[in-house]
Amino acid sequence: MEQFRLSSDSVSNDLIPIALAFHAVLGGLPVTIRSQSHHGVQIEDGKVKSRNYTGPILERVLAENTLIKTRPQAGEYANVPVIVAPIQDNSGSAIAAIGVVDTTGIFDLADAMSQQSQIISQLRYCAVPASK
Repeated sequence: MEQFRLSSDSVSNDLIPIALAFHAVLGGLPVTIRSQSHHGVQIEDGKVKSRNYTGPILERVLAENTLIKTRPQAGEYANVPVIVAPIQDNSGSAIAAIGVVDTTGIFDLADAMSQQSQIISQLRYCAVPASK
């Protein structure tokens, strides 16, 4: 029986199956992934575009061990919304980071709609009844 193991030392070839699966599930959006110790892969258009990929947001997520939603200021995906999450081991340490590049704006739109709902909810809570 084959096994798949992900670790902080995983190399790009180890990460390809995960990246391709995410790419398919996300309807073909570009996906990037790297481990703590090695550069990873970049998937676009159903294919491996790079086997030696890293990016500033992937590296930041590995360092901070937290989810980051942003628009990178530089690099190949500059000004395009990205969502990058850590992949953690059983102790909670980041062993890898995986990200999706939101070329459609769908996640950015969902986030904006979520914020609008929160704002409306807060306004209702803070509303002062009109004086007579």
